[in-house]
Amino acid sequence: MEKMLVAVFDNEPQTYEGSRALKDLDTEGSITIYAESVIKKNADGTVSVMQAEGDFPVRTVGGTAVGSLIGLLGGPVGLGIGAVAGALAGSIGDLYVAGVNADFLDDVSATLTPGKCAVVADVSEEWVTPVDSRMEAVGGVVFRSLKTTVEDDQRATDVAELKDEIAQLKAEHTKAQADRKAKLQARIDSVNAKIQEKLDQAKQRLEQIKGETDAKVQALQQKAAKAQGDAKKAIDARIAQLRGEYEERSRRLKSLAAEQLRKAAAQLEK
Repeated sequence: MEKMLVAVFDNEPQTYEGSRALKDLDTEGSITIYAESVIKKNADGTVSVMQAEGDFPVRTVGGTAVGSLIGLLGGPVGLGIGAVAGALAGSIGDLYVAGVNADFLDDVSATLTPGKCAVVADVSEEWVTPVDSRMEAVGGVVFRSLKTTVEDDQRATDVAELKDEIAQLKAEHTKAQADRKAKLQARIDSVNAKIQEKLDQAKQRLEQIKGETDAKVQALQQKAAKAQGDAKKAIDARIAQLRGEYEERSRRLKSLAAEQLRKAAAQLEK
């Protein structure tokens, strides 16, 4: 299962030891790391990236799950427990890309206080014991979250809201006086522009997801070529799962953000 993993440590030496332990688990086949960074929480609440490995299939830059999660963890100064959800208005895209929710961010932020460090990773993990045991042995506190599809759910909500607005505008336009029709038409044009913007965003996001999935599958295939027995079966299962998850997300994104929104646009033109 794909997860976002954060292991928090009291100091830098422990953190680098935790990072090495994660890489060992990846080498052993207990987990698969797709992207990983070591970060430090500064006195002003911001986050510094101390190490961003370049040998993983998904690079730790803005727009990836790890990069987005790091950005969220270095959010508004003084952000307290329970306050994350209310402060995410400008970072909702990062929340979607990271694949986590506000509760997870609250939990991590409560432990990742100024002066502490953490390993942040995008991983596949079937069993929690290997990671928990290694991290606890070097003083780490582990947080993990199954990567959510909140982004897809939000798109469904957006579609429903647009349909409601479209229906209301069409009904009002039909009954409106001539001088009011022009203003309503302007509003219809505005909604039309929003629809096109969402279509463009959905297309770009799907392309990004495809690129990340392809990179992860290729990395796993390289491992599978060297593995044998149960280890190879586990890797093959991860490949199948990644492909299945992408196909499902692709189907949902296309149907929700394209097909239904195009229908909505067509209704506006009637």
